[in-house]
Amino acid sequence: MSLVSGLAVYFIIWWLSLFIVLPFGVRTQAEERDQRLGTTASAPAKAMMIRKAVATSILATALFAVFYWAVVIKGYGFDLLSFLPMPDSLK
Repeated sequence: MSLVSGLAVYFIIWWLSLFIVLPFGVRTQAEERDQRLGTTASAPAKAMMIRKAVATSILATALFAVFYWAVVIKGYGFDLLSFLPMPDSLK
């Protein structure tokens, strides 16, 4: 796997991990009883984005390590999925 491919895969994993981490620990303005003018009651009171970015990076690094181990070290890939129809150009 080249460096650019690895970075692209890591970015995709990081982005998906962000959507997993975003809802954790969210308290709405209605729950905090601190609704600000011009916002909806379901808006987060404190976003804690730095903490979530760190948690996302840790999760994405762990998932990328598993992906790297499976694909590069163990050699798993799409060619092992023999039950899927493959085009002739990939055989």
